[in-house]
Amino acid sequence: MNSFRPILFFAFILHACAPGNPPSTASSSAISNISPADKAKIGRKIWQNESGGSINGLTAWNAGEEFPSLGIGHFIWYPAGFRGPFRESWPDFVLFAKRNGENPPAISSRADAPWSSRGEFQAQFRSSEMSALRSWLAKTVSLQTDFIIARSLASLPSILAAAPASERQRIQENYRKVSGSPQGIYALIDYVNFKGDGTSPSEKYQGQGWGLLQVLGGMKQSASGSAAAIEFSASAKRTLSRRIQNSPTERGESRWLPGWHNRCDTYARGL
Repeated sequence: MNSFRPILFFAFILHACAPGNPPSTASSSAISNISPADKAKIGRKIWQNESGGSINGLTAWNAGEEFPSLGIGHFIWYPAGFRGPFRESWPDFVLFAKRNGENPPAISSRADAPWSSRGEFQAQFRSSEMSALRSWLAKTVSLQTDFIIARSLASLPSILAAAPASERQRIQENYRKVSGSPQGIYALIDYVNFKGDGTSPSEKYQGQGWGLLQVLGGMKQSASGSAAAIEFSASAKRTLSRRIQNSPTERGESRWLPGWHNRCDTYARGL
């Protein structure tokens, strides 16, 4: 059986009802047919990006945020009574894991995150439940990478549906160009996990988003392959700088910009 069928099936489930043009066959196959070696490298890079590749970093609650982030992709999980503007991804990953034959720890299948505050999360960090959760996450890095790839594959139809009709062809062409190199495939996979696809109305400051849609739309003319990945990196940095400028002062997001730009710099380098 093709190992990517579960990924493609879940990508279809994520956006089965999304309108708009489908992704080009070349762009989709470039990502879905990524080699096992490159997939492993991408998973390690995402884990490094999010938490320095540490086991402890697999369960995190960042200062200034209202929710924990779990796994190599720091999948968001909202506590009971809180629903923020960002897309919650942890429940989707748990469903993906179960559909791929995994039996996640019981704590992971709750409807809401079981910690009501960052302080409570930190107090329970060494509990047997959280230790078991980190151990399971450390053993399922490949599956988490598959989930992140599925999210990337599912993003393009929604992006094209949300883009102005006059911009769709250029955005799809930029996606194709970026997917023309291993570093570009990594960039497309990582950025959706990092900052979303840019189609959610709630993921905007002052009417401007910061997801993959905005990065692809903000790219300057470039050749396909590595050159496109380098321009994608530059566009991502411009997009995130604009997010900081538009963000509410009380969130203090400027402290994250150096790290965000460092992450985007990895898109301009080979795997």
